[in-house]
Amino acid sequence: MADIGTINESLLTSTDRTAYLYSKVQPIFTEIVVAVIILLIGLIIGKILGRVVQKLLNSLELNKLIRKSTGMRVRIEEFFAKITSYFIFFIAIIMALDVLNLTSSIIYIVSIMIIAIIVISIAISIKDFIPNMIAGLYIHKKNMFKEGKKIKIDGLEGTIEQINLTEIKLITKKGDIVFIPNSLLTKKEVVVKK
Repeated sequence: MADIGTINESLLTSTDRTAYLYSKVQPIFTEIVVAVIILLIGLIIGKILGRVVQKLLNSLELNKLIRKSTGMRVRIEEFFAKITSYFIFFIAIIMALDVLNLTSSIIYIVSIMIIAIIVISIAISIKDFIPNMIAGLYIHKKNMFKEGKKIKIDGLEGTIEQINLTEIKLITKKGDIVFIPNSLLTKKEVVVKK
């Protein structure tokens, strides 16, 4: 009889463990299913609204109006349709993340990524600007070049049209306009013609 009681207790505890595990997993599974359904509905609504916006703008002949007024071929109807679709997709993603209780952490990660991209973009844009600006100040202080003078640098010959803080505008004999960064002028051999 002791063996049967022990077997019943182990089955009971095993059943209790399974029920406990099920009670913990079931809400997570439900949240995932609801999030997937929200995403699918968002994709469907986004596609439909995008097409509706495009047809509405197409009936107004917005592309033709812009082409007549500016002379440029612009696909503004498709642009606004895509913006509408992507906006709906974005809202659906936020709602799905909210169901999964991941909204704040995902927004935190995305914010960090956006800040990193901005910082990297600024650093990349400054990497050329600062040396050219320093070289421009040096050229200006030493009065190395004057507008209207002919120069030759790296086989390129022309007349200085304009000197500014970061570059020199050079007009070649053929009439081509060439912009030479000031940092290049301080690194390469420049011949000033008379």
